[in-house]
Amino acid sequence: MTYSAEISRSNPMCFLFLIDQSGSMAERWGVESDKSKAQGVADAINRLLQTLVLRCSKGEYILDRYYIGVIAYGGELSLRFPSEALAGNLLQPVSLIGNNPLRVEDRVKVKDDGAGGLVEQRIKFQVWFEPKAQGQTPMCAALQLARGVITDFVSQYPNCFPPIVINITDGGATDGQPGPMSDAIRAVASHDGNVLLLNIHISANGEWPILFPTQDGSLPDDFAKLLFSMSSPLPPTMLAQARKELASVEEGARGFAFNADMVSVIRFLDIGTRVG
Repeated sequence: MTYSAEISRSNPMCFLFLIDQSGSMAERWGVESDKSKAQGVADAINRLLQTLVLRCSKGEYILDRYYIGVIAYGGELSLRFPSEALAGNLLQPVSLIGNNPLRVEDRVKVKDDGAGGLVEQRIKFQVWFEPKAQGQTPMCAALQLARGVITDFVSQYPNCFPPIVINITDGGATDGQPGPMSDAIRAVASHDGNVLLLNIHISANGEWPILFPTQDGSLPDDFAKLLFSMSSPLPPTMLAQARKELASVEEGARGFAFNADMVSVIRFLDIGTRVG
């Protein structure tokens, strides 16, 4: 179980994002933020998608080394990107995603001007995923769907780098106990290793984030401990990347974040997808 398979067009890998869109995601994300949790997560996912596209770009071409899918769960289950061009299979090749954003927005980015001040810079921001917040939290249904998707992918590409499933939520499941289904997801394996399930808990309370813990003793409640137990230990390549970003990450760390703010989510997503 080496997690070292070459990622290529003939042997691609899969990223599958499970995004909580329940009613509580309408809450403001953090005490100093002007964004809802739903908007903040959508921005983080859109930023990551652009990064994944760039990682597969060679000149004017986008090489299909990745297949990417989103399952949004809230008042209903949404199994695709909003763009009509991406309305086919749940998993889409990265080239099709890169060439078909829902829209491109003009946004303002504040950056250091190099002289102790700040300057505004206008940037083009590609949007594939929209924020939404309604209903309850059918996490178990989303996990069950995810298991079917990754099982089919591994059957098609048995030598692939194991699929990575990233679940982002702000609360507990309202449709059952997600532990058994998360066990079933992590039991799916290619010849290179078991599927990696990573979990990000986001919160509006502004408390200090906990990233990549090795034990659940520092976690404050049963829900946090459940998400920790659902999360895969980091394989060597991902652990090395986490240690470059966070010196405190120890051997045996799991792919879990608790009370994550926007900065923590972006950092976690970068570490959790930087493989191969």
